[in-house]
Amino acid sequence: MNLTDFILKELYIIHAWIFALFKILILLHILYVMDHEKFCNDILAIGPKIRFAAIYDEWATRVCGGMRPDVKNLLSGRAEHELVNLSILDWKSRKNVSKWLGKTKYAMAEYDKIRRFSFYLGDDYLLLVSTETDYDINLTVNNVINLYYENQN
Repeated sequence: MNLTDFILKELYIIHAWIFALFKILILLHILYVMDHEKFCNDILAIGPKIRFAAIYDEWATRVCGGMRPDVKNLLSGRAEHELVNLSILDWKSRKNVSKWLGKTKYAMAEYDKIRRFSFYLGDDYLLLVSTETDYDINLTVNNVINLYYENQN
């Protein structure tokens, strides 16, 4: 092994350690700032028409939350992962536009079978909430935003 290969290998190892430490720091930040699991459970407790509430980081890793236990997931694991990745990309593009329009508070997509809401929790986390299509949009938005502020430490 020549010196260049050795240095590249060592840099790769250092990069992996830094990335791992960064993820740990993010998780510690999550635990310190807000009890996100309680937040997601509080959202699901709003009513039976709330199907799903989960928080993701910017790498599309689920931090907490999930599907209401008595509700069937309409997506396969792969399709859910793809939808989350698309939501993350949308979130990142909205962050780029914020310098002109201000920060996005939430976005909504209505499908034939559900409504999906994306709430932007600062620069680090994305809350995805899905509801039945007949659940009131304003009620969903107001309840989630109120719960967000109630769950701040």
